[in-house]
Amino acid sequence: MLKVEIFPENERVEIRQTAPKDDKPGRTIYEQIAYAHLGGKFPVEMKVQLEKGQEPYAAGLYTPHSSSFVVNNYGGLELKRFGMVLDTYQ
Repeated sequence: MLKVEIFPENERVEIRQTAPKDDKPGRTIYEQIAYAHLGGKFPVEMKVQLEKGQEPYAAGLYTPHSSSFVVNNYGGLELKRFGMVLDTYQ
C-alpha cells in the first residue's frame, strides 16, 4: 500500500499562478507538499493538489483513496493527474 506522509512544517497551502497561454487564461493552483514512501531509503517529495478553500491535510500518514485512481486508455491503472484524495493510513 502506498504511504504518503505530511510533516508538520508542510501543513499549509502553497499557491502558485500559471501564465495565460494561447487563448487559455492563467490559473491559480493550490497544493501541499507531501512525501511518498516508494520503498527506498528516503521518501520522495511530491505535491498534492487541493481545491480552492480546501484546508490542508494535517501532519500524519495517508494513503491515496480509491477514487484517486483511473484506468488509462491502454487498460493500465494510474493515479489521476488532478484530484488525488488522501485517506488516513491504516
